[in-house]
Amino acid sequence: MTSQEYIIKSGFENMDTEAIYTYLSTESYWAKGIPFVTVNNAIKNSFCLGIFKEEKQVGFARLVTDYATFAYLADVYILEAHRNKGLSKALMAHIMNLDWVAGLRRISLATKDAHELYRQFGFESPAKPETLMEITRPEIYQKK
Repeated sequence: MTSQEYIIKSGFENMDTEAIYTYLSTESYWAKGIPFVTVNNAIKNSFCLGIFKEEKQVGFARLVTDYATFAYLADVYILEAHRNKGLSKALMAHIMNLDWVAGLRRISLATKDAHELYRQFGFESPAKPETLMEITRPEIYQKK
């Protein structure tokens, strides 16, 4: 990281679930309107990492994983006031340097606008997109 004032922590118990919920439900383009209980369950059941400045959470990422063969990288963000300081690169470097992550057969993610960040860490468009399938429900959190 660019400054000693930021630290990376992992584990659900170290995450500020309210801060994560606030960002995802109000600022993210992918989870706007997501309920708190959904965020809480998602991070409880994932490998979570946060970036903190003076004990305030300013960034987040999580891996949905079996810790052996596969992971899906999700909910990566850095708060606006802390962007352009190398924090997303530092967070990604930290994730990719974990021993168990280095042994995974596949790591997937979806992004609308951060392709260049993830390419720096080896991510590419699917080699065989015809083999991938999905169910997508982009408006699920807006339903009442």
